[in-house]
Amino acid sequence: MAAIVAIIKPLAWINTFLLRIGRNIAWVAMGLMVLIIVLQVVFRYVLNDALSWSEEAARFLMLWMTGLIAPSAYRWGGFVSIDLVHDMLPKRLGNILVLILLLISLAVLIVALQLGYNHVNSGWLFASQTLKADLSFMGWGIVRVKQAWMYMSLLVGVFLLLLVNIELTLKTIVGVVDPTIEVPADQDHLAITAE
Repeated sequence: MAAIVAIIKPLAWINTFLLRIGRNIAWVAMGLMVLIIVLQVVFRYVLNDALSWSEEAARFLMLWMTGLIAPSAYRWGGFVSIDLVHDMLPKRLGNILVLILLLISLAVLIVALQLGYNHVNSGWLFASQTLKADLSFMGWGIVRVKQAWMYMSLLVGVFLLLLVNIELTLKTIVGVVDPTIEVPADQDHLAITAE
């Protein structure tokens, strides 16, 4: 058990660090998305001149926001779940049930990681029709944003979910074997719930 706890500690630290960065980027993406949507409404209905790029830019930001915030929600138990059976069972048996569900989730996440990787690779072939940057001043002309940058939100999000799943699985194994062993808590979640 000591070996598993020794693995959990650095993994929990890495997850806390990466998810904190992800949450901060997600908040910025959400703010930019709202700003772009408001800008589109003003241009479309006040100035009668719709922006061509706003919908795709908002979708780009929404995908990244989701990919970066979902792992924190997963780690904190924020996904929809039915705890009735788990709560009715004795603690150790409930932990075994949670472990089985985490292992099923792990298998799904591994497949999703492979699919996400393939999806990103296909995205390098296609460029956005509306998202582009004029880099003429650097001699590059107009550069269109590759779809892979949008698809990468899936790959990054699933990778972070996989790291969180491994941490939760290891913590649950410890809980099944010896529920009295202390495992590292997520300090960010404790700080938020204490407020």
